[in-house]
Amino acid sequence: MTFSRIKYGKSTDRPIGIDLFAGAGGLSLGFEQAGFDVAAAVEIDPIHCAVHEFNFLNCAAICADATKITGANIRKAAKLNGAAVEVVFGGAPCQGFSLIGKRALDDPRNRLLLEFVRLTVELDAKYFVFENVKGLTIGNHRQLLEELIEMFHANGYQAFLPYRVLNAADFGVPQDRRRLFLMGAKRGLPLPQYPTAVAAVPTTVWEAIGDLPDPDEYAELLDSDVVEHARFRKASRYARILRGLAEDVRDFSYPREWDPKRLTSSMRTEHTPLSQRRFNATESGKVEAVSRFLKLDPAGVCNTLRAGTGSDRGAFTSPRPIHPYAPRCITVREAARLHSYPDWFRLHTTKWHGFRQIGNSVPPLLGRAVAAELLRTMKKEPMRPEQTIELGQESLLQMTMSAAARYYGVSETVVGKRLRPVDRSDVSQLSFAMA
Repeated sequence: MTFSRIKYGKSTDRPIGIDLFAGAGGLSLGFEQAGFDVAAAVEIDPIHCAVHEFNFLNCAAICADATKITGANIRKAAKLNGAAVEVVFGGAPCQGFSLIGKRALDDPRNRLLLEFVRLTVELDAKYFVFENVKGLTIGNHRQLLEELIEMFHANGYQAFLPYRVLNAADFGVPQDRRRLFLMGAKRGLPLPQYPTAVAAVPTTVWEAIGDLPDPDEYAELLDSDVVEHARFRKASRYARILRGLAEDVRDFSYPREWDPKRLTSSMRTEHTPLSQRRFNATESGKVEAVSRFLKLDPAGVCNTLRAGTGSDRGAFTSPRPIHPYAPRCITVREAARLHSYPDWFRLHTTKWHGFRQIGNSVPPLLGRAVAAELLRTMKKEPMRPEQTIELGQESLLQMTMSAAARYYGVSETVVGKRLRPVDRSDVSQLSFAMA
């Protein structure tokens, strides 16, 4: 395992968090926006780890299998020098299978849940925040949660019960996305509460993406995901905040050095004329009959954005919504807006990995709401940092799986590979994996 360089130290005035199973960093960003310093992020996928490193140069990006790392490893990589870890957070992957007649945590496929507990204990964290799919609360899968709670209890922690499923749309995210959150604290500390909804009226799809330029107007987006001086349209307050043109008084993250005139993560998708005609003929809010893609309603919210799978699990590209007005699927940047990522936040330059990183992540605004409530429980006031953080080298966003694996000194087979893509809009029978 290899640790990336760290360019910035940690503020002693902001509580420290550690992100496990971090992905590209949606939950990292949410906690940072709430007022935490995210000192380290552990992620097994080198493509995700490289993107996390690009966006969080003040965080130790640790590309490692959680089963093969210790709390001491993490503390050393983060250069904590004895500083207390206030919270460990993250979403360990869980396998979907029958649990009847056996203890769920005895199955090796669920070992990562045990590692989440182990690393929380080894880091001596005061609090934990575990997030996962809402399906973990249904039927036999609840056994996983019950055993996880038991394991925390056996190691000196209490969980706040009942656990809750939160919808991102209730916290300003223009997407119907429901995620389970289980929170707890060391025995004797006050238990964190769940946040209450802050969005009386949901942010709409068009408020999120209506100002973004049409990628089909830029020939350079056929081979690149960047336009240096893009022509943006009139923006809503939500869009202005994500572009850095309006202040968000509840955002306590470190400012990034970037150019708001630069359009990124916007590589074009070339659809066939037949697909374009079908997309045009589909009503807003309805599913196109052949591709089974949803055409977004500009006045509604987006459906749940999901990640695709590697070849070890079928190599499916999850359905990407159709733009409300243009006869095409949305871009990675449009998906990022619908997920509440600010425009400075970059994803992998390929559409495949970019959408996979969004679909696997927690919307930052949802993560921020949970983290802000935890900060209140801790009786700490969020502090706005003065330091500005650089973004990383763009080569981190362009790596193949092999190159990223070499960069971090890990095997490129740690995650499933992707098969060659096809234009899914012209395929009549598709199978899609649940995120």
